[in-house]
Amino acid sequence: MAEIRTPRGKRRSGSSAPQAGLPARREAVRLIAEVLETGRPFDELFRLSAGDGPLAGLAPRDRALVRAIAATAFRHKLAIDDILGRFLSRPLPRRAGGVYATLLSGAAQLLFLRVPAHAAIDLAVSLAAGDRQMRPFKGLVNAVLRKVSAEGAAIAAGQDAARIATPDWLWRRWVSAYGEAEARAIAEAHLAGAALDITVADDVQAAGWADRLGGVLLPTGTVRLADHSGRVEELAGYGDGVWWVQDAAAALPVRLLGDVRGAHVVDLCAAPGGKAMQLAARGARVTAIDSSAHRLARLAENLKRTGLAADTVHGDAALWRPAEPADAVLLDAPCSATGTIRRHPDLPHIKMPEQIGALAGLQSALLAHALTLVKPGGLVVYCSCSLEPEEGPEVVAKVLAAGRAERVPVHADELAGLGHFVTAEGDLRTLPGQAVDAAGDLKGLDGFFAARLRAL
Repeated sequence: MAEIRTPRGKRRSGSSAPQAGLPARREAVRLIAEVLETGRPFDELFRLSAGDGPLAGLAPRDRALVRAIAATAFRHKLAIDDILGRFLSRPLPRRAGGVYATLLSGAAQLLFLRVPAHAAIDLAVSLAAGDRQMRPFKGLVNAVLRKVSAEGAAIAAGQDAARIATPDWLWRRWVSAYGEAEARAIAEAHLAGAALDITVADDVQAAGWADRLGGVLLPTGTVRLADHSGRVEELAGYGDGVWWVQDAAAALPVRLLGDVRGAHVVDLCAAPGGKAMQLAARGARVTAIDSSAHRLARLAENLKRTGLAADTVHGDAALWRPAEPADAVLLDAPCSATGTIRRHPDLPHIKMPEQIGALAGLQSALLAHALTLVKPGGLVVYCSCSLEPEEGPEVVAKVLAAGRAERVPVHADELAGLGHFVTAEGDLRTLPGQAVDAAGDLKGLDGFFAARLRAL
């Protein structure tokens, strides 16, 4: 509450201006609550808010704060839940409104963002006081967050951070698929978050842009900016379309198509367009299909910014057919996206295990359809940003068993010699805790699976 002096020198409180940082905290709490209540991805809701919602009126610095608070709250949600549970004598009632999101946000600031206690707690209490549903619980918010400030760090120090941050159903899956040591490495990579990876349109210029932006050129050609925390749009080269944001793992599947100069390549489920731009930059004639008009518009914007060309089609990838068979198809199938938790920490809290089976069925149908879109002997690269076997190797195994295709094994020399990305079957598999260089000094990338098939 702002403080105003009367002509006689006495003080009175006024509400002419909000407390510094309060609008950002309010929007962070609102977005956290909406993600948890609706299951909609945080990035989607953030974009909507930035377009014509509360974020549109905030300064860039406050927008960044909203994202930082929400991302931290989701990344450490289960650890924070454990701590909050020690200070709540009973579950919060349904009528408490945004109290839980306020506590989650406040604890994330106190424990992991190192916000001073007086700021984090006072602003949380002000949020509660200013909301009709939360107002009766402002005393509880104050008391619990004061206990978190006093005792939470010691509790957090005694937690198994990687294990507690991972929902049980995902932990069991990853231990079964990769072993406990690798499951822990995955979880630790998720806690560490993600660096900013970019793809330079002209491979020859990648080293120069790495130097200019203060980054590192990875063996696979991706430029990594490990310490970047500002707005991507303000970096040199972005406005000129020289490069685009793309995780190091997401940039690998296109490499499996080899030389695509002059080839007609269909990019199924193409938005937001990183792989389509890679293909176009390598000289392919690209047809990009996506069922989402909104996401396709983003793809078109990215193409315009980079000056790259592709035919965009709004349609169902499972039904669309080209006028003539294509030379190759790249299918980045819709999936659970559990390989991208480093950069999307809300995912473990909005995905359910039963969704994986339904998605696997869709992926199998899409892959079977993709194989009918190419010329005899044409290549199809199937990929997904999932760590789940049902959404990768098992989809490919079904197609191979049906006699619709043959595997064309991936070799380490196609991946800059990084043989640990190649499975025993000859497919591509990256895991979040793996190294992205031969020496093992640089670690962290999205979890991706890709298989190269030849249509029969």
